[in-house]
Amino acid sequence: MVIDVWSRRILGMEVHERECSVLASAFFDRICRDEGISKGTAAVLHSDNGAPMRSFTLAAKMAELGVSLSFSRPRVSNDNAYAESWFRTMKYHQSYPLRRFRDLLSVKAWVDGFVVWYNAEHRHSGIKYVTPNQRHYGQADGICAIRQQTYEEAREKHPQRWSRHIRDWSQPQVVSINHPRPQQPVAA
Repeated sequence: MVIDVWSRRILGMEVHERECSVLASAFFDRICRDEGISKGTAAVLHSDNGAPMRSFTLAAKMAELGVSLSFSRPRVSNDNAYAESWFRTMKYHQSYPLRRFRDLLSVKAWVDGFVVWYNAEHRHSGIKYVTPNQRHYGQADGICAIRQQTYEEAREKHPQRWSRHIRDWSQPQVVSINHPRPQQPVAA
């Protein structure tokens, strides 16, 4: 699975019976072609430390495409928080089967449908309740500006209903993985 951390949009997902560096290389090659990612885009692939992701085959393909590699720290699950959050959303979705999938084709069909739902319908809290597609294709700022205006008008009309400030609907401008936090002053 490849997720664009800026928009939270799933750029691609494949399900196979096994992990393999050749399959991973072909998958990422397709994603980069489909998304127009090339040497001039300064793209970074952040992944876990699985064998296919650490393989020479994938490293060579990413170098060819001009994509830098970044890896999670061993045994640190929140290093890939965007992917972990997506997998949780997937596993807790009401359509997730209660029993095992019948076969690989049924897994692929379910995942394909879930990705369509996630990208086009799921209102994501991390991007102010717009869909990943809306953010990815530049519609989120307009949607959130309308929401901001609606909230401001409602507060003007009925100030007694508001005990605090209205919600800030502006889209996040910085998205990162393992962004360093400011150092807290040490008490003497």
